[in-house]
This record gives sequence, structure tokens and C-alpha cells, in this order.
Amino acid sequence: MAPTSTTGPDQTTAATAATSSRDPSWVRPALLSLLAATAVFYLWNLTSSGYANAFYSAAAQAGADSWKAFFFGSSDAANAITVDKPPASLWFMALSVRIFGLSSFAILLPEVLMGVATVGVVYATVKRQFGAAAGLLAGGILALTPVAVLMFRFNNPDALLVLAMALAAWATVRSIEESSPRWFALVGVFIGLAFLTKTLQAFLVVPGFALAYLVAARPPLLRRIWHTVIGGLAIVASAGWWVAVVELLPASVRPYIGGSQTNSFLELTFGYNGLGRINGEETGSVGNASARLTQIGLGRMFNSENGGQISWLLPRRSSSCSSGWPTARVCRAPTLAARHTSSGARGSSSPPSSSR
Repeated sequence: MAPTSTTGPDQTTAATAATSSRDPSWVRPALLSLLAATAVFYLWNLTSSGYANAFYSAAAQAGADSWKAFFFGSSDAANAITVDKPPASLWFMALSVRIFGLSSFAILLPEVLMGVATVGVVYATVKRQFGAAAGLLAGGILALTPVAVLMFRFNNPDALLVLAMALAAWATVRSIEESSPRWFALVGVFIGLAFLTKTLQAFLVVPGFALAYLVAARPPLLRRIWHTVIGGLAIVASAGWWVAVVELLPASVRPYIGGSQTNSFLELTFGYNGLGRINGEETGSVGNASARLTQIGLGRMFNSENGGQISWLLPRRSSSCSSGWPTARVCRAPTLAARHTSSGARGSSSPPSSSR
């Protein structure tokens, strides 16, 4: 009687994942060294910028003094007006101030921790498909990228925004590997957190994540589409609860929405923090708005302010796009191979063998 395989595709995938999790002995010390070096690098002389962006530092102080200011992201403890962003990034700073007291270090420490966490998330994401060495290299490059060094040592909302986006990328890889709507719903949760950090900027990565899942995941097309819909609903739920509270509460019981012209968070989202960032019509902005009007379009990615920070990476990234479609099948290949092996074993008298 010919032997019959009892190992299905999902079991084969799980066994492969378990095998790949047995890293060489040098991996864990190398990862811990990378994270520790990143922490030391970012913490070194951290308070040299003082309170950094005083606009957000004042809001963090207000949130530490008043839970109402904490929830709305108010600029002052009296809750007269909010900052011109959602409050998620302020929540971490305000909690730090509540724990350690008001200081430059207390305000900037959460950003450093977010930077270290982001390096770890990038490592974990890359490692899943390309191995520990590639993950360490990716994490190291992120840690040393000039704009990242600045961003994770300053109290603008971008630190939490990037961490949430990195977590969403990690969850996207997991959802493709597992063909799981639950993992893709988690992608939506992280994007929702990013929205509560810097509104529509969080959505810049959504088309890419959705396309990656539609192209590389294993279920039939209609199920893949349904899974992306679930991810979209998760975004609405994880971000919409706060928006709903702010919009439904009477204006008399909450602070004025800073940056808006009509005391509406939705107007702020689609106006100053939305299309205004594209067309330069940033009505409600603070600071030198006239200077910002000249810095619109793709060209600003290569000006003297941004070019040296990150745009040096864009040509290399663009050249790799030509191989993007073939490599999108990487996550799909192990299970497809497992299906072929399993089905072949049912009609063969020899046990399945691995050709990997």
C-alpha cells in the first residue's frame, strides 16, 4: 500500500516557519546590540534641543495636567483650543510627563523609544522573507538614515506615524503569509493609529499594502478583496471612534479644533491637513505660510531641505520596482510548493521530498 501524505499546505507552512525560527546563535546578540546601539545613539545629548517643538511640548504639558486636554490634544490645560493634529502622539508625551515630571528629557524620551521600536519592527519584517542578516542590515540603515535620526529625537508627530506604518507593513507581510483576514484587520488598526497621529498622511501607504495582499496572498480573488475590505473597516473603527466623539460632542463642551476655520475636525482633516499639503493652500497654518506655498509638488523631495535627508534613497528604490512584481510572489511560493508536493504524494509511492 502506497504511503499517503497527511500533511496539508497549512501544516507544511507552519513547519517551515518553525524551522526558519531557529536562528544561528549570533542573531539574537546582534539584534540586541543593534537595538542597544540605536538607543544610545538617539539618547546621546538628547536634551540639546530643549523642548524641541514648543507647540507640542505645551500640549504635552497640558495633557499631563488635564485628562480632558489629554483626550482632545489641547494646547492648554484650560482646553481653549487643540493643536492642529489628532492627539495620538501627544498621549505618549503627556504620559511620560505624568511619570517623570515636565522636562525636555521626559518629552523626547517617547520618540527615542519609538525609534528603537521601529528599528526592531523593520528587522522583524525583513527577516521573515530575506533572513536575519538582511533584517539587521535594514534595521541598521533605518537607524542611521539622517531624517530618522532627527525625527526620533524630536517631538513632532512623525515618530509615532513611522512606527505605526512600520507595524502595518509587518502585519501586511504576516497577513500574506497566513492568508488571514485577522492579520489584515490588524493592518487596519495600525493605519488607524497612524491616522490619529497625522491624519491623511497615514493613507499614503494604504494602496501599496492592499495591492501587495491582492497580488501575493493565496486565497481566491474574491476572498482577497473581502479581506482588504475588512482591513478598511478596521481603519474606520480604530480611527473613527475618536473622530466621532469630537464631531458629535457640542462645541460648547470641547476645545476649538485648532487649524480649522469652522471648528470641525473633518474640515481640518481634508483641508489644512489634507489637500492643503498637496496644493499649498494651508488655510489655518501657523508660521511662515507664504514660504510653504512655494514648496509644493514632487520637486520639493529633492530640494536642499529634503534631498540630503532621504531622497538619496529614492533612485535606488525606484530601480528595484522593476523586480517588484516577481518578488511579490516570494510569500506565496512556499505554500504553493507545499500544495504541489502534497497533491503529488497522493498519487506517488515515494514520500514527498523538499527541493528547497
